[in-house]
Amino acid sequence: MMRIVSLHGHPEDPAEFDRYYRDVHTPLVQRIPGVRRIRFGRVVGTSDDSPPPYYLVSDVYFDDAAALEAAAETSEMTAALADVPNFASGSVTIMLCECEDFPPVADALPIAPTGR
Repeated sequence: MMRIVSLHGHPEDPAEFDRYYRDVHTPLVQRIPGVRRIRFGRVVGTSDDSPPPYYLVSDVYFDDAAALEAAAETSEMTAALADVPNFASGSVTIMLCECEDFPPVADALPIAPTGR
């Protein structure tokens, strides 16, 4: 599986960012052929209680590299990427990442005792 990860910096107007992201940008992303799932969330804290470096993190999932490459050639992807400057006033970092899932511990096989 492949995903596009976007790290959005703190916007000038958070309420307007949220409105635009949900009502305008996300529907553009939903139209991209091959998109399997879209996840996003606002950053609510850090492990060391320092100010979060990002405001919002989003993930757009594709079945594989070929699906992402095919999507990258579409007018829908072009439109979604061209829309980013319309709302990302706090900067954005976009990365292409491989994605692999691990089962939750409850679903994993039991670990054999080591005999210690």
